[in-house]
Amino acid sequence: MASSSHCFLIFSVALLLQVLVSPVSALTLTSTKYIDKLCQMPLVDNKAFCLQTLSAYPPAASATSLLPLASAVIRGIVLPQAKKSASFADEAAKKEPNLKTQFQTCKEAYESIGDSLMSALEELKRSPYVATYDVMTCTDHTSQVKNLVGKNRDVASKTLIEMTMQMEKLLPLAIGSTQVVGG
Repeated sequence: MASSSHCFLIFSVALLLQVLVSPVSALTLTSTKYIDKLCQMPLVDNKAFCLQTLSAYPPAASATSLLPLASAVIRGIVLPQAKKSASFADEAAKKEPNLKTQFQTCKEAYESIGDSLMSALEELKRSPYVATYDVMTCTDHTSQVKNLVGKNRDVASKTLIEMTMQMEKLLPLAIGSTQVVGG
């Protein structure tokens, strides 16, 4: 009798675990499918970086379709980098009087990137093609930053260039995001 109740307990626990784990596994497979699809977009040039970055970001990893994934990438990964870079350039303009004009222009460039990304978010559902264009214009601004401070030797300029290089790695993810939903 004790043996049958022991078997029943093991069977119940096994069944319960299967029920609890199955939805998580299905969700993981589904979100991985969306991430894989985004990372395979033609303008996403660093597939490994894309997979690693999106898989590590919970809103992207748990996206239930392509639109929430695209929104998570732009709103949660790329846009914060633009804001952080604009803020850094603003602080650098205050601390480096000799380079104030250059850093102020860099700040404005990053604010324009932020505006373009916000516009892309607004257009994502209605017009993915327009959203793609909005994100693609961001590369003009990163080029502007590199031209303004890329040859400078000071620490702030070098840091801003590193931030710009990171932005240039993230922008293809944003472009892929807009393209994967139809842009």
